[in-house]
Amino acid sequence: MKQAKVFSIVVVTIIALYGLVGYCYLPLANFEGSLTRMGMLPESLFGWTRAQPAVDPNLMHSAGWQEADVLVIGDSFSNARIWQTAFTGRGLKVRTENWESIANICGDFGGWVRGMGFKGKYVVIESVEAYFEDRLARSAGCEKMRYHQSAAVHPMPPVTRPDRSIAERSGQLSVGIRTRLNVLKYEQLSDDPNFRSWDIASEVRMERLPGGCDLFSHPRCNDVLFYKKDRTQDLDETTLANMEKINARLSGFTTVWAVVPDKSTVYLHPEKQFWDKAEQRFHAPNVLKVFRNAINDKTIDLYKGNDTHTSTTGYLILGDLIYRSTYR
Repeated sequence: MKQAKVFSIVVVTIIALYGLVGYCYLPLANFEGSLTRMGMLPESLFGWTRAQPAVDPNLMHSAGWQEADVLVIGDSFSNARIWQTAFTGRGLKVRTENWESIANICGDFGGWVRGMGFKGKYVVIESVEAYFEDRLARSAGCEKMRYHQSAAVHPMPPVTRPDRSIAERSGQLSVGIRTRLNVLKYEQLSDDPNFRSWDIASEVRMERLPGGCDLFSHPRCNDVLFYKKDRTQDLDETTLANMEKINARLSGFTTVWAVVPDKSTVYLHPEKQFWDKAEQRFHAPNVLKVFRNAINDKTIDLYKGNDTHTSTTGYLILGDLIYRSTYR
């Protein structure tokens, strides 16, 4: 009887301790942004807080092939269908296809896309900088389209402000503990007046950005998270040559090249020349220049502090630029 009582006390104590630890650490195991998730840093320190514009969900519809005025081929920056509202809000119909479905823009693209029923004139090719070189190289060497239609996706309109008033405790305890350990290490490193950067994980790097609090709304706004694998080198002449080759394939269309610079390019390496050259040779929207102008105007959270993607504000700036470049 005594052993059973001791055993019961031990079990109850262990459960109570686990519950207490879980109560303290599980809220740290839930992430909104890709960079906070990969770097295991809490949204309470690096999650954006400034309100963003609302987007009408009725404008986020992807049109059918036959009714579309504009075809968009894009990646995760287009899958959200936010920047496309610059077109749909003006009464145009946009068909959005992702690179995973299209795979490549091959030699027979023109005939293939007409065979799909597209009667429009405009093709917007969107890609983030990090993957643009590879996508263009594969497309330039591709002769026959191999399309794989993806399941229908109905993206939700972006939130105007994140609600962190209720602590989520649905994550993994081990992740919460590791996140807390990262916070302790961050506090130690960032207190050093000579602190400049920290490689948090294989995917994430933190940089101390002068004037960061003029540009970001997260509480530790002088320290900014970046994807460690962002390109540091500029896109070269080979990529420009491949753009020209694909333009020739799309001679029956008006092609708009929307290359979205990596977050680190915009904030850390704005001296890159690719966008100037693409604008001069192909009238491509100069996204880097426009984003840098927004930064000079102290636009808060052009890119989200906790993510590699832009905020709704950034998407709307991008969409307006692409629209003006399309209907110039």
